[in-house]
Amino acid sequence: MSSRRASAAVLLACALVAGGCRGGDDDKDGASQATPEARPDQFPRSEGRTLSELRRDLPEGGPVLAPTVSRFVTGKNRLGFGLFTTARAQIADASAAVYIAPLGGGESQGPFVAHYQSLEVKPQFLSQTSSSDPDAAKTLYVAEVPFNKPGNYEVLGMARLDDRLVAATSAMPELIVVPEKKDPVPGPGDAPPAIHTPTLTDVSGDIASIDTRAPHDEDLHRVNFADALGKKPIVLTFATPLLCQSRVCGPVVDIALQVQDKYRDQADFIHMEIYHDNEVAKGFRPQVGAFNLPSEPWVFTIDRHGKVAARLEGAFSAEELEQAVKKALRD
Repeated sequence: MSSRRASAAVLLACALVAGGCRGGDDDKDGASQATPEARPDQFPRSEGRTLSELRRDLPEGGPVLAPTVSRFVTGKNRLGFGLFTTARAQIADASAAVYIAPLGGGESQGPFVAHYQSLEVKPQFLSQTSSSDPDAAKTLYVAEVPFNKPGNYEVLGMARLDDRLVAATSAMPELIVVPEKKDPVPGPGDAPPAIHTPTLTDVSGDIASIDTRAPHDEDLHRVNFADALGKKPIVLTFATPLLCQSRVCGPVVDIALQVQDKYRDQADFIHMEIYHDNEVAKGFRPQVGAFNLPSEPWVFTIDRHGKVAARLEGAFSAEELEQAVKKALRD
């Protein structure tokens, strides 16, 4: 598992740290800017062409597409990504779409339009960890992409910038798609492992030993996952706000707290840190291994019957998390 996770960490770091998540002078409003909604008719149809053929007529020097997801299975998949200029400024005001094709050539599929998502939270839920980190993720795009069969795929992005259509080259060399039944990470309909998540009581109030967020999120450390499993819906977030290699853990824990404020009477919200004693050198906590997680952060929503209702990898918005929570609340 360590080699897989190390690879994913490099990709995520490339996606969101190298990009810096900092806009230029024209991006002062960041996530607050209105972003045009992408439409399929804004992008060329694939019509049996390869990705190289689609790219051929587009100008060079386009943005970088940086995926925030590392796990793909046959069927529909959520592909989250950021767009960055060659100067490493995040692009948050473009219409965007993606195309996929078998690695090495072959007919492409697409366009699959992407929807802009803001990672902003209300002021009372914004942590010092996120607000003081200039590289913390603030926005992303999300597309629903179908993979009809397992294998290795390439992805090509397109974006409309200043009324020009440009290609967005992926920072991830390939997307590896496995059969849904062979995916080791618990997915919808699966029974997750009944892990013990340390609580405030377990550590005699020493929350710093189980939480790297500043200020600490005490409300997310009151319930043990194993005790609640199969009795009440659960929202389980694996993240390490201070030590996160992808720079999205702080924002997603902030988002979990905001969504908890709305659903606290209907579900138990739990935050699980990633590293032993909150030290990277000591490796991963056993709970991370039990879920076979290849990256971080992840969130799982569990229904009252103890089955996974939804899962999200990487960055996600409050809207996306709320949709995942609603799936767990369905009876």
